[in-house]
Amino acid sequence: MSVAFTKEESAETASETLLPDRAISPHPNLVTEAGLQALQRQLAEARQAYEAAQAIEDVNEKRRQSAVPLRDARYLTERLRTAQLVSTPVSTDIVAFGSTVTFSRTDGRVQTYRIVGEDEADPKAGSISFVSPVARSLIGKAVGDVVGAGTQEIEILEIA
Repeated sequence: MSVAFTKEESAETASETLLPDRAISPHPNLVTEAGLQALQRQLAEARQAYEAAQAIEDVNEKRRQSAVPLRDARYLTERLRTAQLVSTPVSTDIVAFGSTVTFSRTDGRVQTYRIVGEDEADPKAGSISFVSPVARSLIGKAVGDVVGAGTQEIEILEIA
């Protein structure tokens, strides 16, 4: 049956299928090798989800199930198009994109994070975006340097 002869269940169904695009960061799209591979994998998954949704016969359900994968595919395609692959730093003398940094905070906590691209960042998994306030204060610094991070100071203990 042609889509022209189907009836939307409601205005709600239509709004569920017209999702706004995901926001694209204004910062350069720097990525590590792992970050680039993750973007490629996520795009493949979004495309698979979209293709699976296209097999649904009910037009309203097809639209609902297609909306998120289609939006994600647009976002990921743009992120891959603008990705700037940054090699792993060869030196551990100063903090750079891709460095893993261990630092201590004035409250006694010792933390270790890898500085990565925005799409790859996951603080719970030990990675932070290069545009985060902590990463921005660490980049370009060396072991022993003390830098401000919000209301605290942090001291760089190790760079790997």
